[in-house]
Amino acid sequence: MKFLTPQITYLLTQRETRRNLQALLRYLIFLGTVVVLYSVAFHYLMEREGQHHSWVTGFYWTLTVMSTLGFGDITFTSDLGRAFSMLVLLSGIVLLLIVLPFAFIRFFYAPWLEAQIRLRAPRRVPPGTSGHLVLTQWDSIGRGLARKLASVGIPYFLLEPDSRRAAELHGEGVSVIAGDVDAVATYEAVAADRSLGVLANLSDAENTNITLTLREHSPSTDVIAIAEEDDSVDILELAGATHVLPLKRRLGEHLAGRVNAGHAHAHRVGRYRDLEIAEFPVHNTPLAGRAVRDTRLREAIGVNVVGIWEGGRLLPVDPDHVLTDASVPVVIGTASQIMELDTLLVIYDINFNPVVVIGGGKVGTAAVEALREKGLAVHLVERDARLRRRLEGVADRVFIGDAADREVLMKAGLGEAPSVLLTTNDDATNTYLAVYCRRLNPELRIVSRVSHERNVEAIHRAGADFVLSYAFLGVESVFSILRDRELVLLGEGLEFLGLPVPASLVGKSLGEAQVRARTGLNIVALQTEDELAANPSPEQPLPADARLLAVGTREQRRRFKEAFGS
Repeated sequence: MKFLTPQITYLLTQRETRRNLQALLRYLIFLGTVVVLYSVAFHYLMEREGQHHSWVTGFYWTLTVMSTLGFGDITFTSDLGRAFSMLVLLSGIVLLLIVLPFAFIRFFYAPWLEAQIRLRAPRRVPPGTSGHLVLTQWDSIGRGLARKLASVGIPYFLLEPDSRRAAELHGEGVSVIAGDVDAVATYEAVAADRSLGVLANLSDAENTNITLTLREHSPSTDVIAIAEEDDSVDILELAGATHVLPLKRRLGEHLAGRVNAGHAHAHRVGRYRDLEIAEFPVHNTPLAGRAVRDTRLREAIGVNVVGIWEGGRLLPVDPDHVLTDASVPVVIGTASQIMELDTLLVIYDINFNPVVVIGGGKVGTAAVEALREKGLAVHLVERDARLRRRLEGVADRVFIGDAADREVLMKAGLGEAPSVLLTTNDDATNTYLAVYCRRLNPELRIVSRVSHERNVEAIHRAGADFVLSYAFLGVESVFSILRDRELVLLGEGLEFLGLPVPASLVGKSLGEAQVRARTGLNIVALQTEDELAANPSPEQPLPADARLLAVGTREQRRRFKEAFGS
């Protein structure tokens, strides 16, 4: 009875279901009328044959014949009576054995099952729920964020307007609440006023509506809105969004920051407390060909090398590792130390030829604007000739044509370019272009975007030096807001982690713990109450109140938890 009442209520409140039930009722009335008429005709014909039966017998005979049971205890003796019996039998096969079951399934049983399915998804969060994040769409960002939140023990709830889709997601283990994203009652049901915030990750118009609706329920709840268009940022802020993320523009800017061109310089990728994290190219500097220990960056400037990008992968630091022209070391230091590193590098020229950007969409345009703000020349390759007029006001030169055409790329200057930036939204195209560009210019630095995480390895194998996806940027941006810390974006799939020293490691040295060998995590610093020591020695003992600062993937963090405890 607990589940029967809501199912009946659902059936009676749905317009289509009510129409179905009315159709089934009309058919049952028609069928009952046919049974009554056959019973009357039965009495009339039996009277003609001199047989006398009650009305109950008439109904009994009609139903047994129509249902093909045919007990044979009551029969006609005349040809007219037998012909009538055949009519009742044939019509009964159609009306009772064919039409009635299909009508019952179509108009009642199927809607009943549909009601059961749609009512499986919860309509409210459990009483007392708090400290959760509310998602409004199960897209690549929503899925990635749900996995990341689950790994750190933060609950989430997804709002899904389609109750059938909500039931499917609930069956897959997703924490979903069935409800309209533009209804105040939905945010009351999901306890939005006690949540960490609401992520509005639909279209700009829908995100504006979500923000305004939520503000009716809770004026103080944080709203993190993703903006597709730059012009929507102000509108979403005026609607009441706490944080607005123009992700496509930021993706273009982050990709542009990984381009090597012009003067060598340190590119800042994030900050942790008083320390900055940066990376810089070795290409065309005196550091090429030297081992890490021979660079003497720690002694001369104070920065610590905590990782080295090579071939699209972040390698752990080995003092004897020899840097190549393709190496990009990652360093940690204070703001003044990073500035001093910039001063050291700026006298070396990488390549002042124009950077080539392939793709003139939102990401490509943002990347071109970011590169030109740095004073770099940019050549843009775009297939769609209709975009020429808009793009000519953005890039130094625009080349209309297929990027798979060697002649187009060579005219754009790929042969002498220091870097190429692949910004199309098709992973297969970017993978193909990475192979093609690497063949045309082996010294080229290739920076690319991807749409799907599964294609990261493929595009690295194709020759890309740095890869970043829209979804990963979105997940990390939202998570940094939830944690109230600056975004640290090392690369696709890599996270900058602060891990409390587990009880099983207290008193042991880093060498004894063998964290990297057992989990794959790269320990880059050790934070205690008194100091933050970058690149700690293997003999460093681990105190109970310290934190290990590490770089690694979500899977490596899971292995750390399994190996050493939380």
